[in-house]
Order: sequence, then structure tokens, then C-alpha cells
Amino acid sequence: MFQDKTKTCKDCGQEFIFTASEQEFFESKGFTNEPGRCPACRAAKKAQSGRGHSGFQGRERQLYDAVCASCGKETKVPFQPSGDKPVYCRDCFQSRRSY
Repeated sequence: MFQDKTKTCKDCGQEFIFTASEQEFFESKGFTNEPGRCPACRAAKKAQSGRGHSGFQGRERQLYDAVCASCGKETKVPFQPSGDKPVYCRDCFQSRRSY
């Protein structure tokens, strides 16, 4: 099976352990390259590039003005309404989803 590996970070030069459980995780996700950075440098690189969990890679999310088809309240939505389908505010959308 997997064994812990000592690696050297290509950014800071510090040694870090690529644990057996991390190796197993990498394999389960189909990753073929081992990490070249220590966990702290990986986190810093991820934060610098704007690649958090949002997937927007540093871009601001564009929101569009709309009027809720249910309550008539002005709202903002993450897509440009085309006019052929109803648009709902967050509250009305959530209440409709629970049906």
C-alpha cells in the first residue's frame, strides 16, 4: 500500500510529509502528479490565484437586476433574464423548491 514520503517544497524549500492517506486520496481522485508544494505554500498559491471553492478564479460574480415573478420584489440574479421564463427572488425560489 502507501507509505509516507518526505518531499521538498519547490517554493519554500522546506521538507514536508506526503502522507499515505493523502496519497490514497490523490489516487482516488485520479491525480497523477504528486504535490510539489508543502500544504502552507499550496494554500498560499491557491489564495493568490483566487482558486477557492467558488470556482470563479478571482472574478467578481456578475449579477443582473430582475423583478420577482411571485412577490414583485426587486432582486439580483446570477444570470441574465431572457424574459421567457419567470425569475424569482431568493425567498420565493427557496419556497418553490420545497414543493
